[in-house]
Amino acid sequence: MGSVDAFQRRHPVIGFPLAVVYKYFDDQGPYLAAALTYYAFIAIFPLMLLGTSILGLFLRGEPQWQESILNSALSQFPIIGDELGRPQGLQGSVAGVVVGALAALYGAMGLGQALQNTQHVAWSVPRNSRPNPFYARVKTLLLLLTAGLSLLAVTVVSTIASTTDVFTEVIGDGLKTLLPVLTVLVVGTGLAYLFRFAATGQHSFWRAAPGGFTLAVLWQVLQIGGAAYVDRVLVNTSSMTKTFGLVLGLIGFLWIGAVMAVLATEVNVVLARRLWPRALLTPFTDNVQLTDADREAYALYARMQRHKGFEKVVVRWEPGPAEREPDEPADRPA
Repeated sequence: MGSVDAFQRRHPVIGFPLAVVYKYFDDQGPYLAAALTYYAFIAIFPLMLLGTSILGLFLRGEPQWQESILNSALSQFPIIGDELGRPQGLQGSVAGVVVGALAALYGAMGLGQALQNTQHVAWSVPRNSRPNPFYARVKTLLLLLTAGLSLLAVTVVSTIASTTDVFTEVIGDGLKTLLPVLTVLVVGTGLAYLFRFAATGQHSFWRAAPGGFTLAVLWQVLQIGGAAYVDRVLVNTSSMTKTFGLVLGLIGFLWIGAVMAVLATEVNVVLARRLWPRALLTPFTDNVQLTDADREAYALYARMQRHKGFEKVVVRWEPGPAEREPDEPADRPA
């Protein structure tokens, strides 16, 4: 095991991904992803209800516009795109708008709060340095506005590209195949700014960019997987089975996306603070020789628990079982 540990410490191509995974579990990443999934699930159906209800109100008696909307990028959303693409999905009502708005507000505000908390935990922001409850909710509204504008821009570009020949006339047939790459660049840029804004403190765009573009690529892969799930699982099933498959598939889709988002955040942190290599067995035992990255990570976790500005958290290290010499009593500061 010692040779394996030494090998991964010497080779960043192995040590870096391992450090990201260790940071993910150190930060209780599965629970952060679960919170993101819960609020995203609460928000997504009301948001779709709200959107389709508003469209139904404005597009009543305009079947050609309804068909255009149904064939847009919105109806291509994995797992639920087929349900949204049915004509009865565009029946609008004032009651639907009101109910959808209230439920969507609750879910979206919770999602924004969960995203901020994920950033704070990953970056080990001390408790007293995080936004107060009022400002945190104002910041959530700004996050939602930024995310909404980014999604609108991507949807408009995707719709124009899929329903017109504008891009073909401008860039030609050959370069049109590069549109997926352009989509990744646009989405990655938006996600990087979203990560930057959600985090507290000095956090530049370039520190947020690696995770943003990583998540953009993973999101494209997830969309392909979601489309395959619809084609192979939901198409030839009964109505009741399709309903359960729709709900469970959506939960799974959102959970995988949330895990990707947390991992992308950890990529930013590990890169920015150079928290690699980590000791291979550090999550499992104290009998391990810690690296400098291990000590830095564990010290950050301790300092994150500072609740007041006049509270001082000091981390000191004693030699561990694997480092201790006989009769060596020394301890040393972090």
